Amino acid sequence: MKILVTGAAGFIGMHTSEALLARGDEVVGLDNLNDYYDPQLKLDRLARLTPHPAFRFVKLDVADRAGMERLFAEEKFDRVIHLAAQAGVRYSLQNPHAYVDSNLVGFVNILEGCRHNKVQHLVYASSSSVYGGNAKMPFSEHDSVDHPVSLYAATKKANELMAHTYSHLYGLPTTGLRFFTVYGPWGRPDMALFLFTKAILEGRPIDVFNHGKMKRDFTYIDDIVQGVIRTLDRTAEPDPAFNPLQPDPGRSSAPYRVFNIGNHDPVELMSFIDAIEDAVGLKAEKKFLPIQDGDVPATYAETAELHAWTGFAPATSVPEGVVRFVGWYRAYYGM
Repeated sequence: MKILVTGAAGFIGMHTSEALLARGDEVVGLDNLNDYYDPQLKLDRLARLTPHPAFRFVKLDVADRAGMERLFAEEKFDRVIHLAAQAGVRYSLQNPHAYVDSNLVGFVNILEGCRHNKVQHLVYASSSSVYGGNAKMPFSEHDSVDHPVSLYAATKKANELMAHTYSHLYGLPTTGLRFFTVYGPWGRPDMALFLFTKAILEGRPIDVFNHGKMKRDFTYIDDIVQGVIRTLDRTAEPDPAFNPLQPDPGRSSAPYRVFNIGNHDPVELMSFIDAIEDAVGLKAEKKFLPIQDGDVPATYAETAELHAWTGFAPATSVPEGVVRFVGWYRAYYGM
């Protein structure tokens, strides 16, 4: 297939593109290479993809309406994996307009491109952040997600609603994946694993928010990629059992689905730090702080729906995944 991967120079985008190329797909990778974090890391990820004869890179912002219209019209993609977005919960408190431009305007451009060019299936990145203030665990696709606690979360919830509209009006099959704390080699520098590893190796204290009383459903990148591609290959379909008198948030009479994609095994933050210390071989100096604005104390993915739909089954334990990340980090930074 000919597949557009947006955010191809990003963490999940690079790994997903590599897996698609390995199985014989043609990949057009799109990224704007912005400076939200070190662009050199993005360029180095891209350098792993560009030598492949079936990969082509396009530098373009998804918010560029005319550019996106041209790209879709010229390329005629079979399927689209949309991973480009302005990420980060805390940054949305400082720069909300970046989230509107990328996550809302950019997503409309993706939907319009798919609609007008007969794309067979759109798979897009949502987020566990949509569960916001929900306290019922594990988080289920069948639960309401109407109480976001950050603008980032609100834009991801909006993406799901926008996708449903296009599935309903135009019959465009769309599937949203709610990612749960993805980690692994080539990860984002603003994520906890990267920040903690860097600080410990440099002999600096680490900031431990909510006084360490956090739980996260850490999900290893290889498991995420397996889930993304399995989802891409199983096109969203209408649910014949959908009941509009008792509407299920995770189902629809349109070709629309939304799934959690996580490890289904939440880990306490202090245990996660223990795993990093073991992998690095050093103890961290810890600075305990209150919870940050926009953050939630726990995430926990119910993944039975994705397993039933695609056979998705995460296979990487946190200690194993952390060791792989630390090994990559040492090699990449020559430590």
